[in-house]
Amino acid sequence: MNLISQEIQSMSGEVYCPGDKSISQRILIIGSFLNCDMEIDGFLDSEDPNSTLKALNEIGASIKKEQNKVFLTKRNIPFQEPSNNLDLGNSGTGARLILGLIAGLALKSTIVGDSSLSNRPMLRVIKPLTEMGANIQSSNGTLPIKTFDSRISNNFKYDMPIASAQVKSCLLLAALASKNNIKIIEPKITRDHTERMIDHFGGDISFGKKENTGEVELKLNILSPKSTYSVPGDFSSAAFIIVAALISHKSKVLIKNVGLNKTRCGLIEILKLMGANINIQNQKTKSNEPVGDILVKSSDLIGIDVPENIIPNIIDEIPILSIAAAFADGTTKITNASELRVKESDRLSAISNGLSKLNIRHEIFNDGIEITGTKEKINSDDMIDSFNDHRIAMSFLIAGIRSKNGISVMNCRNIETSFPNFMNIMNSLGMKIDENN
Repeated sequence: MNLISQEIQSMSGEVYCPGDKSISQRILIIGSFLNCDMEIDGFLDSEDPNSTLKALNEIGASIKKEQNKVFLTKRNIPFQEPSNNLDLGNSGTGARLILGLIAGLALKSTIVGDSSLSNRPMLRVIKPLTEMGANIQSSNGTLPIKTFDSRISNNFKYDMPIASAQVKSCLLLAALASKNNIKIIEPKITRDHTERMIDHFGGDISFGKKENTGEVELKLNILSPKSTYSVPGDFSSAAFIIVAALISHKSKVLIKNVGLNKTRCGLIEILKLMGANINIQNQKTKSNEPVGDILVKSSDLIGIDVPENIIPNIIDEIPILSIAAAFADGTTKITNASELRVKESDRLSAISNGLSKLNIRHEIFNDGIEITGTKEKINSDDMIDSFNDHRIAMSFLIAGIRSKNGISVMNCRNIETSFPNFMNIMNSLGMKIDENN
């Protein structure tokens, strides 16, 4: 499916984002591990979490979706070896976290994914899991991955060579499932949804209590089930709405019930440094996660050098940040972002490809990109390739707000992996996105 986004004059209104993808996947896994009756509200009903849901049911979980809610049911049998391959589709988060759970449970399994996921690196989780005692087989460090009987060691300590919330969460789940202690040292603090969730259910876990240590320690204890869990709106989805409102004219948009975990919403800090008019309202805590409403108004942005220390917490938002930079006064430089090379696409190359077709001046590096913004309307005679990457597709559709004749983006079906109803939600605020076949 190809989409086209047209120039608009303004955006306005109130809107709710879809549920947080990272949290939706984690609560399925930890909720299944708890083996209790639980109602999950705000679940992201999209391809990635649904792949995780299906894989968990394959190993004996009892999870059902009804309307906008998910129900976990207490079962009388333990997790079991799956009779089929565990197909995680395009979900890198699901594959890495499920691998940790499977290793901790010492189940035999084969984890597979689609062609994109099968090319993404898995050694970053295979190596530490193997050091923990997991028995894992992979021909080239990618999917498919086979797991066999494992003996996870107690009191395992791991110094992470790179900052990765997925690696950290994978190891925590392996320790949790195998009933062992673990200590993880991060080079930089990454998103802490797994830690917060374990803490929410009464786990003996310490994290984020020492300023900037990036040290996480989980000790063996029994988690306490709860009957409900609320998933907040996904900040990564809200990011597209935020930038759209900022770069359009005379716009005022309120995004309600968004997750505001400080390890996730660094983009707000960056955009404020660029001159963005963003205010947080109605802050509270739900299911141990901070949430609030985000009020955004049109702003004249300026280019900045993005601080390197914040990059791990905005890695998923760099594609849409690049669009903000394309319409900022001056130059924006992003470095220390080599992780973008191994996402659903090589996102640095994909961003560069799109900016080139929009005639936006930029320079790409091995670990980043420098973008010189323009105040002029943009134009492209060529369709922009999404490279089957949902965040690339959505980012360049947002750029259409400031176009002369619209921006067309190829292969947008992938948007459904993270932001269902993207087109309808954006159009309800004043955008003009249509199919272009």
